[in-house]
Amino acid sequence: MRLNRERLVDAALALVDDDGSEALSMRTLAARVDRQVSSLYNHVSGRTELIELMRARIVADIDVAAFASVGTSARAIPWERALEFWARSYLRAFAAHPNLIRLLATTEIRDLSTYEMYDAVIAGLRRGGWPESRIVAVMRTVEAHVLGSALDIIAPSDLIAQDSADVRFSEIRTALDPRFVETSSATAAFELGLNALIDGLRLQLEAGIS
Repeated sequence: MRLNRERLVDAALALVDDDGSEALSMRTLAARVDRQVSSLYNHVSGRTELIELMRARIVADIDVAAFASVGTSARAIPWERALEFWARSYLRAFAAHPNLIRLLATTEIRDLSTYEMYDAVIAGLRRGGWPESRIVAVMRTVEAHVLGSALDIIAPSDLIAQDSADVRFSEIRTALDPRFVETSSATAAFELGLNALIDGLRLQLEAGIS
Protein backbone atom coordinates (compact mmCIF):
# COMPACT_ATOMS: atom_id res chain seq x y z
CA MET A 1 0.00 0.00 0.00
CA ARG A 2 1.35 3.37 -0.99
CA LEU A 3 2.18 5.57 1.99
CA ASN A 4 1.06 9.20 2.19
CA ARG A 5 0.64 11.74 4.95
CA GLU A 6 -2.97 10.81 5.74
CA ARG A 7 -2.17 7.11 6.05
CA LEU A 8 0.81 7.94 8.22
CA VAL A 9 -1.43 9.89 10.59
CA ASP A 10 -3.89 6.98 10.58
CA ALA A 11 -1.09 4.64 11.58
CA ALA A 12 0.19 7.01 14.27
CA LEU A 13 -3.28 7.30 15.80
CA ALA A 14 -3.68 3.53 15.78
CA LEU A 15 -0.27 3.13 17.40
CA VAL A 16 -1.12 5.54 20.22
CA ASP A 17 -4.57 3.98 20.65
CA ASP A 18 -3.05 0.51 20.96
CA ASP A 19 0.19 1.13 22.84
CA GLY A 20 -0.06 4.57 24.45
CA SER A 21 1.57 7.89 23.67
CA GLU A 22 4.95 6.78 25.05
CA ALA A 23 5.21 4.26 22.23
CA LEU A 24 5.11 6.91 19.52
CA SER A 25 8.44 7.38 17.81
CA MET A 26 9.50 7.55 14.19
CA ARG A 27 11.11 4.13 14.59
CA THR A 28 8.04 2.40 16.03
CA LEU A 29 5.83 4.08 13.46
CA ALA A 30 8.10 2.95 10.62
CA ALA A 31 7.87 -0.61 11.87
CA ARG A 32 4.10 -0.36 12.01
CA VAL A 33 3.80 0.76 8.38
CA ASP A 34 6.59 -1.59 7.26
CA ARG A 35 8.89 1.14 5.99
CA GLN A 36 12.37 2.40 6.69
CA VAL A 37 12.51 5.31 9.12
CA SER A 38 14.07 7.51 6.46
CA SER A 39 11.06 7.07 4.17
CA LEU A 40 8.75 8.66 6.74
CA TYR A 41 10.57 11.95 6.33
CA ASN A 42 9.21 12.16 2.80
CA HIS A 43 5.84 12.89 4.41
CA VAL A 44 6.53 14.61 7.75
CA SER A 45 9.48 16.54 9.11
CA GLY A 46 9.55 14.53 12.32
CA ARG A 47 7.68 13.53 15.47
CA THR A 48 6.70 17.12 16.32
CA GLU A 49 4.92 17.67 13.02
CA LEU A 50 3.31 14.25 13.31
CA ILE A 51 1.85 15.16 16.71
CA GLU A 52 0.41 18.37 15.29
CA LEU A 53 -1.15 16.46 12.40
CA MET A 54 -2.75 14.13 14.92
CA ARG A 55 -3.99 17.14 16.87
CA ALA A 56 -5.51 18.58 13.69
CA ARG A 57 -7.26 15.29 12.99
CA ILE A 58 -8.91 15.34 16.41
CA VAL A 59 -9.80 19.04 16.25
CA ALA A 60 -11.53 18.46 12.91
CA ASP A 61 -14.13 16.43 14.83
CA ILE A 62 -14.80 19.16 17.40
CA ASP A 63 -17.76 21.38 16.51
CA VAL A 64 -17.49 25.09 17.31
CA ALA A 65 -20.19 26.25 14.89
CA ALA A 66 -22.60 27.23 17.67
CA PHE A 67 -20.26 29.96 18.89
CA ALA A 68 -20.80 31.88 15.66
CA SER A 69 -24.44 32.37 16.67
CA VAL A 70 -23.77 33.73 20.15
CA GLY A 71 -24.94 37.33 20.51
CA THR A 72 -25.89 37.81 16.87
CA SER A 73 -29.22 38.74 15.25
CA ALA A 74 -32.50 36.86 15.69
CA ARG A 75 -30.71 33.52 15.52
CA ALA A 76 -28.63 34.24 18.59
CA ILE A 77 -28.13 31.46 21.10
CA PRO A 78 -26.83 31.81 24.68
CA TRP A 79 -23.13 31.31 25.34
CA GLU A 80 -24.10 28.51 27.73
CA ARG A 81 -25.69 26.53 24.91
CA ALA A 82 -22.66 26.99 22.68
CA LEU A 83 -20.40 25.75 25.49
CA GLU A 84 -22.58 22.65 25.89
CA PHE A 85 -22.37 21.82 22.17
CA TRP A 86 -18.62 22.35 22.18
CA ALA A 87 -18.00 20.32 25.32
CA ARG A 88 -20.01 17.32 24.14
CA SER A 89 -18.36 17.40 20.73
CA TYR A 90 -14.94 17.72 22.38
CA LEU A 91 -15.70 14.74 24.61
CA ARG A 92 -16.71 12.52 21.69
CA ALA A 93 -13.52 13.38 19.82
CA PHE A 94 -11.17 12.57 22.71
CA ALA A 95 -13.12 9.62 24.11
CA ALA A 96 -12.31 7.92 20.81
CA HIS A 97 -8.56 8.52 21.35
CA PRO A 98 -7.98 8.91 25.11
CA ASN A 99 -4.31 7.96 24.89
CA LEU A 100 -3.73 11.19 22.96
CA ILE A 101 -4.78 13.38 25.87
CA ARG A 102 -1.48 13.36 27.75
CA LEU A 103 0.53 13.73 24.55
CA LEU A 104 -1.42 16.71 23.22
CA ALA A 105 -1.82 18.35 26.62
CA THR A 106 1.94 18.43 27.18
CA THR A 107 3.02 19.51 23.69
CA GLU A 108 3.15 23.12 22.50
CA ILE A 109 0.31 23.84 20.09
CA ARG A 110 1.40 24.77 16.60
CA ASP A 111 -1.54 23.49 14.58
CA LEU A 112 -3.47 26.39 13.07
CA SER A 113 -6.82 24.62 13.15
CA THR A 114 -6.53 24.35 16.94
CA TYR A 115 -5.98 28.08 17.18
CA GLU A 116 -8.99 28.60 14.92
CA MET A 117 -11.08 26.51 17.30
CA TYR A 118 -9.97 28.48 20.35
CA ASP A 119 -10.48 31.76 18.49
CA ALA A 120 -14.11 30.80 17.75
CA VAL A 121 -14.72 29.84 21.38
CA ILE A 122 -13.17 33.04 22.72
CA ALA A 123 -15.07 35.24 20.25
CA GLY A 124 -18.36 33.59 21.16
CA LEU A 125 -17.79 33.95 24.89
CA ARG A 126 -16.82 37.60 24.44
CA ARG A 127 -20.02 38.31 22.50
CA GLY A 128 -21.89 36.44 25.22
CA GLY A 129 -20.76 39.03 27.74
CA TRP A 130 -17.64 37.52 29.29
CA PRO A 131 -14.84 39.99 30.12
CA GLU A 132 -11.67 39.30 28.20
CA SER A 133 -9.74 38.85 31.44
CA ARG A 134 -11.77 35.71 32.28
CA ILE A 135 -12.52 34.11 28.93
CA VAL A 136 -9.45 31.86 28.76
CA ALA A 137 -10.11 30.64 32.32
CA VAL A 138 -13.70 29.77 31.38
CA MET A 139 -12.55 27.89 28.32
CA ARG A 140 -9.82 26.00 30.21
CA THR A 141 -12.19 25.07 33.03
CA VAL A 142 -14.61 23.40 30.63
CA GLU A 143 -11.76 21.85 28.66
CA ALA A 144 -10.27 20.30 31.81
CA HIS A 145 -13.65 18.78 32.70
CA VAL A 146 -13.97 17.33 29.21
CA LEU A 147 -10.51 15.75 29.17
CA GLY A 148 -10.93 14.27 32.63
CA SER A 149 -14.30 12.87 31.62
CA ALA A 150 -12.83 11.33 28.46
CA LEU A 151 -10.43 9.34 30.65
CA ASP A 152 -13.23 8.43 33.05
CA ILE A 153 -15.35 7.06 30.20
CA ILE A 154 -12.71 4.53 29.18
CA ALA A 155 -11.88 3.50 32.75
CA PRO A 156 -12.96 -0.04 33.73
CA SER A 157 -16.62 -0.08 34.75
CA ASP A 158 -15.74 -2.18 37.80
CA LEU A 159 -13.01 0.16 39.01
CA ILE A 160 -15.12 0.64 42.13
CA ALA A 161 -17.32 -2.44 42.39
CA GLN A 162 -19.96 -3.07 45.01
CA ASP A 163 -19.05 -6.71 45.49
CA SER A 164 -15.38 -5.77 45.95
CA ALA A 165 -15.97 -3.10 48.58
CA ASP A 166 -15.20 -4.21 52.13
CA VAL A 167 -18.33 -4.62 54.27
CA ARG A 168 -16.95 -1.89 56.53
CA PHE A 169 -17.61 0.64 53.78
CA SER A 170 -21.38 0.55 53.91
CA GLU A 171 -21.80 4.00 52.35
CA ILE A 172 -19.87 2.95 49.25
CA ARG A 173 -21.77 -0.33 48.94
CA THR A 174 -25.10 1.48 49.21
CA ALA A 175 -24.14 4.14 46.64
CA LEU A 176 -23.00 1.43 44.21
CA ASP A 177 -26.38 -0.29 44.21
CA PRO A 178 -27.05 -1.63 40.66
CA ARG A 179 -30.25 0.43 40.59
CA PHE A 180 -28.10 3.56 40.30
CA VAL A 181 -25.93 2.35 37.42
CA GLU A 182 -27.34 4.84 34.91
CA THR A 183 -27.13 7.87 37.16
CA SER A 184 -23.63 7.04 38.37
CA SER A 185 -22.05 6.24 34.99
CA ALA A 186 -19.14 8.21 33.56
CA THR A 187 -21.46 9.79 31.00
CA ALA A 188 -23.91 10.84 33.71
CA ALA A 189 -21.03 12.26 35.74
CA PHE A 190 -19.89 14.28 32.72
CA GLU A 191 -23.35 15.75 32.22
CA LEU A 192 -23.77 16.53 35.93
CA GLY A 193 -20.38 18.22 36.03
CA LEU A 194 -20.96 20.17 32.83
CA ASN A 195 -24.31 21.46 34.04
CA ALA A 196 -22.83 22.40 37.41
CA LEU A 197 -19.93 24.20 35.73
CA ILE A 198 -22.15 26.18 33.41
CA ASP A 199 -24.59 27.07 36.20
CA GLY A 200 -21.71 28.28 38.34
CA LEU A 201 -20.21 30.28 35.50
CA ARG A 202 -23.57 31.89 34.78
CA LEU A 203 -23.94 32.93 38.41
CA GLN A 204 -20.47 34.45 38.41
CA LEU A 205 -21.13 36.40 35.22
CA GLU A 206 -24.47 37.65 36.56
CA ALA A 207 -22.73 38.75 39.75
CA GLY A 208 -20.55 41.05 37.68
CA ILE A 209 -17.27 39.16 37.70
CA SER A 210 -14.44 41.23 36.23
